[in-house]
Amino acid sequence: MAPDPWFSTYDSTCQIAQEIAEKIQQRNQYERNGENTTKLTVTIRALLQKLKEKIALLKDLLLRAVSTHQITQLEGDRRQNLLDDLVTRERLLLTSFKNEGAEPDVIRSSLMTGGAKRGVPNPWLFEEPEETRGLGFDEIREQQQKIIQEQDAGLDALSSIISRQKQMGQEIGNELNEQNEIIDDLANLVENTDEKLRTETRRVNLVDRKSTSCGLVDPIVPFLWHHL
Repeated sequence: MAPDPWFSTYDSTCQIAQEIAEKIQQRNQYERNGENTTKLTVTIRALLQKLKEKIALLKDLLLRAVSTHQITQLEGDRRQNLLDDLVTRERLLLTSFKNEGAEPDVIRSSLMTGGAKRGVPNPWLFEEPEETRGLGFDEIREQQQKIIQEQDAGLDALSSIISRQKQMGQEIGNELNEQNEIIDDLANLVENTDEKLRTETRRVNLVDRKSTSCGLVDPIVPFLWHHL
């Protein structure tokens, strides 16, 4: 099974951050010994730019995975926490690189030994989520793949339900169409019957008028014959 690109990128980003911390320590050591730090400074600056780009890529991958429902909301929150920790590390590394508000010894102690002198936190120490505590990256990937498989199974079941509902809807639609056709036929039949009824009514009225006219003429005929 192919590795999750987000975790692959996350691993490489952590390695870059670790390398930056080590080179900052090395640069600070050079400064204390009065050695030239120009080459190290250029390297650190390039690594910081690379770290920034990697974090931006992680943000984009996470947003895409969440928006397309490739991962669960819980997994999205867990990855966001890991990403937030990386952003914090980046900010602390940048501060350490610029020596803003901290002496070189304090920076080295904070970055490499876990010290927290003068309020500078250790960027490598963070509270790991309980569900991944004690797990290696391979185990975390395996756990993530299991979650994705469970999510896929749920999506398949949901897709099956939606398909059945769609089929039921089509059958109901077909039945409604048949009922509408029957109603249309009945309407046409009623309309034809009504037209025939009106026609017969007109014929009856006509016959009735003719019968009345004949009744008025009959008494006059004998009278005319009598006077002839």
